[in-house]
Amino acid sequence: MFKNLFKKDTKKEEIFAHATGELVKLENVPDPVFGQKVMGEGIAIKPSNGQVVAPIDGEITLIADTKHAFGIKTELGEEILVHIGLETVGLKGEGFNVRAKIGDRVTKGQTIVEADLALIEKRGCNTIIPMVVTNNMEEKFKFEWENSGQVKAGESKVFTTRLK
Repeated sequence: MFKNLFKKDTKKEEIFAHATGELVKLENVPDPVFGQKVMGEGIAIKPSNGQVVAPIDGEITLIADTKHAFGIKTELGEEILVHIGLETVGLKGEGFNVRAKIGDRVTKGQTIVEADLALIEKRGCNTIIPMVVTNNMEEKFKFEWENSGQVKAGESKVFTTRLK
């Protein structure tokens, strides 16, 4: 009778901030690929420091050769892309210290990349960090967005995903 009371709801996941800073709606990201949601639904954070963390427990499925982006697959099947800055692929990895590798199991709040925000800005790139769910083309996920302004990496919930 009581076992269902403590059963984990496997049809939903809570996604947490991937950086500390100001939460920004994806449509306000000054890049058409992210702002027009071409890559998928999500949010962005204008970071106050360069620590970028796993937004949820999962497996690292992508580390860009240029170290500016990583992907994580969740238990629910979400494929989440975290892209550090805009136009940062041109930095060719400079200013990024990757602390994980493809295949690693990571936990929410674990540091994945340390980014040198001062260097990124000095090179003329925007430091905003979009995070998108890239595999929702069939619209199998439903999102509930949080509206808080300031968020803390690994601690502030930014959205909840449910299977439709």
